[in-house]
Amino acid sequence: MSTAGLSLGSNLGDRIENLRAAVRLLEPLYLAGSLRFASLYETEPVDCPPDSPSFLNTVVEFKTELPPLSLLQETQAIESFLGRAEKRKVNAPRPVDLDLLYYDTIELSSETLTLPHPRMKDRAFVLRPLAELRPEYANAAAQLDQRGIFRLSESLL
Repeated sequence: MSTAGLSLGSNLGDRIENLRAAVRLLEPLYLAGSLRFASLYETEPVDCPPDSPSFLNTVVEFKTELPPLSLLQETQAIESFLGRAEKRKVNAPRPVDLDLLYYDTIELSSETLTLPHPRMKDRAFVLRPLAELRPEYANAAAQLDQRGIFRLSESLL
């Protein structure tokens, strides 16, 4: 059994419902009772086209028996099912975005997956919620610009 962390984001449509749907669709991929999730954050778009809507972001962590590449395939299938276009401009608005951040302590670099996620330590919208689940990331999160990131009181579930 391995521990995986995912970043979830949405900036199109009913953002909170998109994230809730993604979490429901993740359910068959993890051990019952192992899901942990961070607070929900509203964040300004980073490196997105002009006039992109703001995101709702969070991080979830769970135990899984799926190997990393299989988990990636499953998360990409969830993105597609929830309306994310396969062909799109880089960082274009999307109903849901699921990024595999880590998988235990595995380091992997393949054509389709790099672990840990190569840009997660540069993104406050990832590190801030991640630090709630993994306190070892709190210092790294504090070092990043926090402008445009607002913790919401609303829960994902």
